[in-house]
Amino acid sequence: MGFLDGLMGNASQVDVDKIERELEGILIEGENIQNGYKVLRDSFIFTDRRLLLIDKQGMTGKKVEYHSIPYKSITHFSVETAGSFDLDSELKIWISGTNEPIGKLFKKDSPIEEVQQTLATYVL
Repeated sequence: MGFLDGLMGNASQVDVDKIERELEGILIEGENIQNGYKVLRDSFIFTDRRLLLIDKQGMTGKKVEYHSIPYKSITHFSVETAGSFDLDSELKIWISGTNEPIGKLFKKDSPIEEVQQTLATYVL
């Protein structure tokens, strides 16, 4: 997957070494990135301690929101795969203490099953 997949909203796996350098000021001592996926400018980063949702905002992407979710706070999650007429897949994550889930859309050919498997590995 490459640049065109990113434009189409397809998820691609991140380079762990590169993302570790980018998150140097965010990760705590001893925390290690296990896996990660990027959709356009947003990223799902799985560490050995938490899920980081990275939302780059604005035209330049210099404004960044880091949403840190400890795995123990995830009460449940769901994946809705794309169908014949519905071209998007959706991942929803419910956090304890909230009523509404965090939702992220993926395009039809994105590896949403891989994201779900990785999430299940750390949550279950």
